[in-house]
Amino acid sequence: MSLAVFDIGGTAVKHGVWDNAQLSQVDEFPTPQTYEDLLEKFRQTIQHYEQPIAGAAISSPGAVDVAQRQILGISAVEYIHHRPIFDELESGLNLPVAIENDANCAGIAEVELGAGRNAQNMVFVVIGTGVGGAIFIQRQLYKGTNLFGGEFGLMKSMDTQTFSKNGTLVKAANFYREQTGKKAEGKELFLLSEAGDQLATNYLDDMYQRIANNLYNIQVTLDPELIILGGGVSKRPELAEEIARRLNNLLKEEQVEEIMPQIRCCEFQNDANLIGAALNFEQTFSQNKK
Repeated sequence: MSLAVFDIGGTAVKHGVWDNAQLSQVDEFPTPQTYEDLLEKFRQTIQHYEQPIAGAAISSPGAVDVAQRQILGISAVEYIHHRPIFDELESGLNLPVAIENDANCAGIAEVELGAGRNAQNMVFVVIGTGVGGAIFIQRQLYKGTNLFGGEFGLMKSMDTQTFSKNGTLVKAANFYREQTGKKAEGKELFLLSEAGDQLATNYLDDMYQRIANNLYNIQVTLDPELIILGGGVSKRPELAEEIARRLNNLLKEEQVEEIMPQIRCCEFQNDANLIGAALNFEQTFSQNKK
C-alpha cells in the first residue's frame, strides 16, 4: 500500500511517498494561500506519483481533533482550522485521509522506528523556533483532555517567560544579536563560540540550562524513562550529553538522581513528520478494521 504523505508548514508543504516502510520522492511546494489551492496542490502531487496511491497521510499544525474530524487551535495556516477538513479532503481527493498534529507525528516516528523504539514511557521535545512535543505512556500517544498534551513551549519559569520564548537556539541567537549588533543565526552562534567568543558561549550555556530546567519539571511530573530531543538544535552531537549532565545535576540537588532518564536526540530529523504521518495513517485504519 502506497501512501501520499504531506507535512503542512507555515511556509512550505513537504511531501513524499510511503511504501513498504520506506519514504521516497521527498519534495516540497510553497504553502498555498487558500484551502482550495491546497487541495489542488494535493491532487496534482498525488497524480504525479507513478504508483497507485491508497490514502493521504497528513502532518498538520494545530490541535487535531480526530473524533470531531477537524483541526482546532490556531497556526500560520489559518484556513485549515475549524472546518470539516477530514471530510473535505476525503471528498476532494477521493481517498481515505488521516491527520495528526506535526509534533505528535514526529513523536510517533521516533517511538515506532527511531530513538524510542525500545522504550515504554517517553517524552519527545521539539526545540525549533518555538517548543512543542508529545507524550507517550506505554507507547501510546497521550493527547490530554483538551488536546494540549505535549505543549511544553507554554511552560513558564520563575521569570514568567515561556520555554518557547527563552529556551531555544533561535532566541539565544536573537539575544546575542541584540547585545552585539552582529548578524548571527543559530548555527553561527556555535561557530562564534567555538572561535572563542565568550558572549556566544554564555548565551549557549544559558540555553542549555533553560532546556535542562524545563526537562527537570517534565521528569519529576511524568517520570519517563526516555526524553527524546528534536528540532534543528538536535543535530548538534553534543546536545544530548550537555543536557543530560545538567539535568542530572538538578536531580542530584533534590536527591532524586535515581529517576534520571535517558536523553537521546531524534533519529529522523526533517523526515520525522512525514514518517509519523504515514505510521499514524496505518495505525488509524488498522484500528478501524478491528
